Amino acid sequence: MTEDRPLRYHETGNIHLDFHGATNTTIDFIVANYGVAVLHEIFEKVGKDVYADIRAHLIAGDAQELVRHWRHFFERENADFDIAVEGDEIVLTVRRCPAYAHVQKIAPSVSPWFCDQTVKTNEAMAEGSPFEVATEITGPGACRQIIRKRRP
Repeated sequence: MTEDRPLRYHETGNIHLDFHGATNTTIDFIVANYGVAVLHEIFEKVGKDVYADIRAHLIAGDAQELVRHWRHFFERENADFDIAVEGDEIVLTVRRCPAYAHVQKIAPSVSPWFCDQTVKTNEAMAEGSPFEVATEITGPGACRQIIRKRRP
């Protein structure tokens, strides 16, 4: 169990939700100037390089580090979410994503590719591991992220 050791990604300082607005603008800029494929390459690098520690845990067969990461950040940003074990799956249900909700408040529109950061980063973190992390967008600012063992 990894609960007794510090979480690798655990920022505790002042939350600047405007970071999500900057991300939204950056996503639109990248798509307009370089295309969706480049955006997805960037998110893949984030999943593999920025979240290397979580990725290493997944490759080692430990999905709990990703669950701890989810819990920390969704609690920190006051998301409406829950995490449940459903059979052989760990399911994060997000009913109100704080990033999406904040961008809706401050930007003219939420980028149509905004949630790709979650989808593509999750896929990249899990690549080469015994797990897949599937992300289902269930509505504006809502999703289900599911960790499950890969099927042979």
